[in-house]
Amino acid sequence: MYKNRAIKVYLNDLAARLPAPGGGSACALNAAMAAALLSMVINFTLGKPKYAQYEKELKDILRKSESLRVEFLNLVDLDVIAYKSKNLRDALNIPFMVARLSFEGIKLCPALVKKGNLNLISDVAVAAILFEASLASARFNVDINLKSLGDKKLARVIGGELNRKQKQAEKIRVNTERRVGEIIRG
Repeated sequence: MYKNRAIKVYLNDLAARLPAPGGGSACALNAAMAAALLSMVINFTLGKPKYAQYEKELKDILRKSESLRVEFLNLVDLDVIAYKSKNLRDALNIPFMVARLSFEGIKLCPALVKKGNLNLISDVAVAAILFEASLASARFNVDINLKSLGDKKLARVIGGELNRKQKQAEKIRVNTERRVGEIIRG
């Protein structure tokens, strides 16, 4: 289980000539880092008088980002297990979950552009970029596993959902980058 080991061990295994971990678990780890960044921004915001009016909403977002962080970290290991077991359904479901949860994560970013500590505003943009990258990357693993399953109806349904989520995630990322850039540059 990588979630209880040093990141160096994971990265060494990822770089090695091993069947797993691979791209699927890397997507999950990337998304876990994005969620952790959001939590950091909130933790540096809570308790500051300037942001007191947003305290309740920030605590709610923190609960969500922390829940996502834990889930993504679990998915790092679950992806490795699914790949090693050669279970195509699990190999499909894990990156599909990463994609869906990455979408949920990126939706948290816009509120933090306005209500998060301005000293960490660039971290919100980084989180949005990482979430979008995780969604797009996980999509490749979903697509290849759907192809292996050969279920065209399932491929249409899942593909349609992920197409919509990718388009929305891209808009959120672009708007987040734009707004953060405007704040940073004044």
